[in-house]
Amino acid sequence: MRLFVIPISTRQALIYARPLRRGPSQAPSIHEKITQKAAETWAKWEEADKGWKKHLVSWGNRVQQRIPYQEWGLKSIPSLESARRVDESHGTKKVDVLFPGNAIRPEKLRTMLQAIATERQDLHRRRMWLSLLVTPLTIPIGLIPLVPNVPFFYLVYRAWSHGRALNGSKHLEVLLERDLLNPTSHPGLEELYARRVSYALESTGVGKPISEMVEEVEKSDDRLLLRMKDAKKLASILEAPDLALEAERAIIQVEEELKTQTKKEGEDGTSDKKST
Repeated sequence: MRLFVIPISTRQALIYARPLRRGPSQAPSIHEKITQKAAETWAKWEEADKGWKKHLVSWGNRVQQRIPYQEWGLKSIPSLESARRVDESHGTKKVDVLFPGNAIRPEKLRTMLQAIATERQDLHRRRMWLSLLVTPLTIPIGLIPLVPNVPFFYLVYRAWSHGRALNGSKHLEVLLERDLLNPTSHPGLEELYARRVSYALESTGVGKPISEMVEEVEKSDDRLLLRMKDAKKLASILEAPDLALEAERAIIQVEEELKTQTKKEGEDGTSDKKST
């Protein structure tokens, strides 16, 4: 398994685990079979031209876009048990963590990963159990003929999603506790971020030394670093096709957050001027 830490802005980063490669003799788990079946069913529904399937897919895609990118990132990390089923030696050897050294200071990477691993654990645990507790209340809706029990399936999905994110965060925490992470600044990421940091901070030149560039990133306010077209570049650089979608989702969410923050600060500034 390999972990990637992708700075989306100067203050926010996406963590992503490249999917484990299962050996030809290893049978998929029950969880993987269910997930695959659900994905195939959803793909068929996406082909519908009209009717409740089309409306459900449209609504479902919007819901997924609103799920925080942090949750998607943690979900990409398999549980420790799942990783061990694929590789028995997992948990005893180092795991590479690739990141751009000119956007994240290596000495601070561990602190960042510790925060990613622990900050949302309570949230995912609470919402997983809440979804499971509320799910039985939706069962009567399933008695209505020809109407899919959307609330039931939504709550089951959210419970599963929070559970996956919780397991991923615990796995990352174990790797940190056992000192099994091997941070490595990736040359391809450095090249991409040299241009993006230079553009975002304006005063920073592309050819600046890594130590100076990362220092300016740390001193700056929160600014978006990546553009939508960078998502596919990242996937290509790191040889992780599924990363493109996760990066796009993170870029959209962080950009919206920063715009909202800027708008709020502008409104607060206007209010302060009026009060004086």
